[in-house]
Amino acid sequence: MKPRNNVTEFVLLGLTESVQGQKILFVMFLLIYVVTMVGSLLIVLTMVFSSTLNSPMCFFLGYLSFIDAVYSTTVTPKMIINILYEKKTISFQACMTQLFIEHLFGGMEVLLLVVMACDRYVAICKPLHYLTIMNQRVCVMLLLLAWVGGFLHAVVQLLFVYSLPFCGPNVIDHFICDMYPLLKLAYTDTCIIGLTVVANDGAICVVIFTLLLISYGVILHSLKNLSQEGRRKALSTCGSHITVVLLFFVPCIFLYVRPPSTLPIDKSLTVFCTIITPMLNPLIYTLRNGEIKNAMKKLWIRKRK
Repeated sequence: MKPRNNVTEFVLLGLTESVQGQKILFVMFLLIYVVTMVGSLLIVLTMVFSSTLNSPMCFFLGYLSFIDAVYSTTVTPKMIINILYEKKTISFQACMTQLFIEHLFGGMEVLLLVVMACDRYVAICKPLHYLTIMNQRVCVMLLLLAWVGGFLHAVVQLLFVYSLPFCGPNVIDHFICDMYPLLKLAYTDTCIIGLTVVANDGAICVVIFTLLLISYGVILHSLKNLSQEGRRKALSTCGSHITVVLLFFVPCIFLYVRPPSTLPIDKSLTVFCTIITPMLNPLIYTLRNGEIKNAMKKLWIRKRK
């Protein structure tokens, strides 16, 4: 049974109270969101309609771009709209929904990055068995595991917060509904729950980040067995993956690997995780992947004819 709750909406303080600053942020985040959606959807459409991009890597990259688009949409439009209003509010149910979707797709992205690292390991270290190991059935199963893992992670986060009593303060010093700012408002001792969040978010991020670095270390070590052309291509692909991993995990580790608390830098780190990184991911992959760029050019030429 849900505890007594007198709060029907939360007030979000946003990033700044300066009117001039809000105007700048409105334009900046609107442009970032447009670039994110165009870049992500362009990759998704290219993967769907291109007959040449049928490798497991392209399959996972298409879903990563889809996740980035939804992940950004969970946060950015609401924040852009709130900038236009003096009082920035979000209903309790909308807050819980945002929290759930944010952690669902954030958890999925973490697991999908692990899957993509496994894909690169098999492709580079076991090239003769690549298509046998990473067949269509395996790819679908790995994607399904990412969905299930993200869902379980999000459900745990939601249950923690939804069971808390919110009976008084409803002002969140943030631009989104996230775990630590919400725990700070709960009318009860949240120390145990806060430590559980550290274990659920922080520890998982550190462990997975460490495993990813080790896996890429093994991959890079094995490049000495490849030809110069193979080494160049592998370095280009792995370089893109490592860049995306660093952009996503480093801010997350700073946010969650610490005692439960809110710090002024949290807003900037959250902006980077939820808004900047989804915009950069499509750019990183398209700029460093000649196969994808060529497929986009062919599709564009075909559409114009």
